[in-house]
Amino acid sequence: MTTQDIQCSCGAEECFSGAEQDPLKSGKNREKRARLLECVRWVACLIVGFAFACDPTASSLHGEDNQIALAPILMEAEAQRVSAIERAKPSAVSVFVPGGGGGGSGVLISPDGFALTNFHVSSPAGSFMRCGLSDGQIYDAVIVGIDPVGDLALIRLLGRDDFPYAQLGDSRLARVGDWCMVIGNPFLLASNLQPTVTWGILSGVGRYQYPSGTLLEYGDCLQTDASINPGNSGGPLYDSDGKLLGIVGRASFEKRGRVNVGVGYAISIQQAKNFLGSLRSGRIVDHATLGATVSTDPDGGARVSNVLQSSDAYRRGLRYGAEILEIDGRTVQNANEVQKVLATLPSGWRVRVNYRLNGQSNETLVRLMSVHQEDELLQKMSAALPPPPPRPQPKPTESQDESQPSDESDQPNLPGGLEKMREAEGGEGPAPKMPTLKVAEKKIPKSVTAQLIERKGYANYFFNQQQQQLLFDALEKQSPALSGTEEASWVIRGQTQTDPPVPFQCVISDEGMIWKLGDTVTEFQNRSDLYDVINNRSAAAVLAAIDGLRRFLTQGPQKFGETFYLGSMPLGGSRPLRDCLVGNDGELELRWLTHPQTRQLEAMEVFADRDLDPLEVWFEYPPADATAKLESPQSKAWQRPLVLDLRYGTESILRLEIQAWETLSGAEGLQPQEKEQLEGSQVRSFSATHQILNPMQELLATDDHADRHASSARLGIPEQIRKLQTLPSKGLNLQTAPGLNILTNQIAGWDAGDDTASQWDGKDWNADREASDVF
Repeated sequence: MTTQDIQCSCGAEECFSGAEQDPLKSGKNREKRARLLECVRWVACLIVGFAFACDPTASSLHGEDNQIALAPILMEAEAQRVSAIERAKPSAVSVFVPGGGGGGSGVLISPDGFALTNFHVSSPAGSFMRCGLSDGQIYDAVIVGIDPVGDLALIRLLGRDDFPYAQLGDSRLARVGDWCMVIGNPFLLASNLQPTVTWGILSGVGRYQYPSGTLLEYGDCLQTDASINPGNSGGPLYDSDGKLLGIVGRASFEKRGRVNVGVGYAISIQQAKNFLGSLRSGRIVDHATLGATVSTDPDGGARVSNVLQSSDAYRRGLRYGAEILEIDGRTVQNANEVQKVLATLPSGWRVRVNYRLNGQSNETLVRLMSVHQEDELLQKMSAALPPPPPRPQPKPTESQDESQPSDESDQPNLPGGLEKMREAEGGEGPAPKMPTLKVAEKKIPKSVTAQLIERKGYANYFFNQQQQQLLFDALEKQSPALSGTEEASWVIRGQTQTDPPVPFQCVISDEGMIWKLGDTVTEFQNRSDLYDVINNRSAAAVLAAIDGLRRFLTQGPQKFGETFYLGSMPLGGSRPLRDCLVGNDGELELRWLTHPQTRQLEAMEVFADRDLDPLEVWFEYPPADATAKLESPQSKAWQRPLVLDLRYGTESILRLEIQAWETLSGAEGLQPQEKEQLEGSQVRSFSATHQILNPMQELLATDDHADRHASSARLGIPEQIRKLQTLPSKGLNLQTAPGLNILTNQIAGWDAGDDTASQWDGKDWNADREASDVF
């Protein structure tokens, strides 16, 4: 078989084009050939029957009534096969483009109506389509998310919350020779919504189908001899138990005709699982690349032939000549297998990569890059014309030349699903003919418009908004109370997990942030200052993560900045896949990763320079009670983490053991000294304190004491002193900062002409700074 044999099973010629038509397979010659084959089959049956009748050893197969009696094991196997078909068939979907623009197949994967199909099936429909089930009912469906490279689309059938759905299998366990079945809508024959069932075996696994000039790339797909024809595209490939193994997409046909030759391809359900979170995000998603090119070594092995220095693979040590051994737990032995694995992974995932360099084996985590830039992907997708729908072959007549197309369809006007679809569209007259490529004007149903928001980069932004709110609600429930105000502040105390441990404290408010580790105090008035702190791999960058979380919880997704649900991905290369919410905070990008069941926040990532490692903050909680039932996200209350693990790349730079995490809405929960210092909204006072400390230190650095009075006025210190002297009424007791208290009195004396401040030269103002604020 050559690449010219492969075409999409929707009937499109957009994958590969065959040669000119074989006269033996057209018109009357085709019918003659079909009748000849039918005769051959009947003769074969007669010969086998005659052999059974003449063979005395075959008499044991006959019962007393002279009927053939199958062995019980065969009867059981047959019953199981029929039962599996009956279980699987209700989840199969017949997809039709409203207005008559084609269609295909799909499969339901959840009771709330989410279904998988092919991108090349959904693309002619655009934002909505109509779908039928084997129960004879027609449902409106809306597009959710699309993967134009992997030829996947997620749609949602509307009108019910108890749809029959398929149980997802494990395509990684599939082996050549396994029984399988395909259920779908070949040639759009399901006019009465009864799908076609074909049975066969898996004739190949791990196949790779190169895009060949199109976006569609089938990586690591399943091959079957179960009959697949135009219209089966997007439909389910089940195993013998009725579990979903893959999504049908392509089939191989004879070069000179449209005759199935028993080779069809399905996107593995494992690949679909990898992309399911991204598809639920409503985005137009892209596939992954390593950031390096790989070639097959003449002696075997996948060798790196080039690597981008800006890639995470380069930062993790991948270099020219390195031999890649494993990607995401899968062994690779040549360049084709590397691409086959990468084609099943979404961009942005972080996966484990094993490689050998200079005789030494290494295991690391690599953050995968996107194959396309966003605008490039959108441009390529818009340039790809939707494939034409399957069309029936016209019946030739004696007066009609076989080479001329016929305007008549041999589609019967059956009172089934197509008739119901015609009625739903408000049409009159007979049932529609087989859909053609021309799409009529479509009026979008209200049920669809209620769940459809168009936005650049998204197939449907509505579902992204839904996921944003779902994760925000869970985070808000499981985080320390913020009193419903944007002015709430957090104070976190504890010690490092070092020998010996070092106390730490951080204060985060709208007025600024302070990080104290041992005797070292770092203050940030502007969040933009944290950009360089992250790039310098400092532990103080934890302020950016915690402050981002605090403000996100108080402001919500709509006010925080550009926020979106990215999808699901591994955490540290491990499954289950975590949900990932992204928020852009000025120059920083923050990511929150939560557990898919508990919705508990497990990690944060803060990106500054995208060519450098982000800060990672991993949250470690008390061990869960193994005997307790898993709490729902709605009922799970705030549980303070035990440890914050700060990481850059694959290195943990500091582990912080949390002893207190408090929201300041009063003096409750503070240490005795802090209660004296803080009353009401106390943390805000540190900003005013430091606003005067800085010009004070500049003033004291003046050599000529005689100029200090003039400098004091120039720096605005008298005005700052008056502000500072009002702080005790706002919660700051200057008596707890004696140096600062005396200093303010002395500088106040300068304004009265008393220059006796020389005694303060050389004073350690950091001690006063420390004593004067919440520390």
